[in-house]
Amino acid sequence: MAWVALIAAGFCEIFGVTMINKFNQDRKWTSLLLLTIGFIASFILLSFAMVSIPMSTAYAIWTGIGAAGATVIGMFFYGEAKDWKRIVFISMILCSVIGLKLIS
Repeated sequence: MAWVALIAAGFCEIFGVTMINKFNQDRKWTSLLLLTIGFIASFILLSFAMVSIPMSTAYAIWTGIGAAGATVIGMFFYGEAKDWKRIVFISMILCSVIGLKLIS
């Protein structure tokens, strides 16, 4: 259950970062509210996951999911570069996250 919470925390992190971008574009209260909800949910789920997953592993996976996910969202929805080098490094982050799961 902790791993499900950790993955959900990573997706909430992606949502929160996406809402930061949306808030910077439109400055609406709804974007700010969604940003806050996303990050609060992310921290609560991360805290729950860290009860049984070591801090270093949980934080690395949470950060990796957030960084990779935000980059993919940026590439597909906000017109950021889809350079092959970016894709290679995002793949490396995802492989690292999977590797940490396999050894934990």
